[in-house]
Amino acid sequence: MPSPSASGRDDAPKRRWARPRKALGQHFLRDGPMAARIAAAAGALGGRSVLEVGPGRGALTRALLEAGAGEVVAVERDSGLAAALGSTLPEYRERLRIIDGDGLEIDESAIIGRPACIVSNLPYNIAVPLVLKWLREPGAYDSITVMVQKEVAARITARTRTKPYGRLAVMVQWLCTAERLFDVPPGAFVPAPKVTSSLVRLVPRPTPLAPATAAGLTAVAAAAFGQRRKMLKSSLRSLGVPVAPLIAAAGLPATARAEEIDVAGFCALARAYEARIESGATAQ
Repeated sequence: MPSPSASGRDDAPKRRWARPRKALGQHFLRDGPMAARIAAAAGALGGRSVLEVGPGRGALTRALLEAGAGEVVAVERDSGLAAALGSTLPEYRERLRIIDGDGLEIDESAIIGRPACIVSNLPYNIAVPLVLKWLREPGAYDSITVMVQKEVAARITARTRTKPYGRLAVMVQWLCTAERLFDVPPGAFVPAPKVTSSLVRLVPRPTPLAPATAAGLTAVAAAAFGQRRKMLKSSLRSLGVPVAPLIAAAGLPATARAEEIDVAGFCALARAYEARIESGATAQ
């Protein structure tokens, strides 16, 4: 599936740019007003450090700089685009740093001051891994404003008792408040993707929504949503611990299904599960 992976500018000199690379899923943002709208949605940027992954042809990069960002650190995997970007925005040379590298592999702490904010138009195929990577250290960012596939945005911001609600919503909303801001039509990109994109804004919580560890929460959410049509008393058997006392310790009904359990409930399950593991209790 094609995916918007980078930003671009309609009036950028075409001779500077190679054709979009299908292998990297490149669909460049070409709508100048849309880029400005995305930058504005990220909040007050005056003097702040901004991390952008996938700047592409620089439409969003320019909008962030014009919005007053103190510094934009742009990480671009395509070496050709990274080389061209600097010459496209010479007036912002002192506030723009371009990193030729892979956003999934870079060490953000080595290239940008903390706390910072993230504003990016992400490629669909790495959007979820990138967001989860950034949430390993949520306190490092004031906010994360990213464009993703509309379906992924729905999964990130989903509430209980809805079809999109799943493990991704639990993990993200445990650490952040999540809001879907607006949709971006395929026509805002060149070439146009076959799907709609959405802008999502995440704001890290001062403390997680409820006590839990990432490992414990991942385990119980994966088990529960891995068989989401089943009741907890059945779906949690894959955890390898006695299920009935686990559910009871979490204060949840054994007949509930995963989509009915809110984030705090999953955190209670995670604490109960880790307590069982520590005690050495295993399913018979």
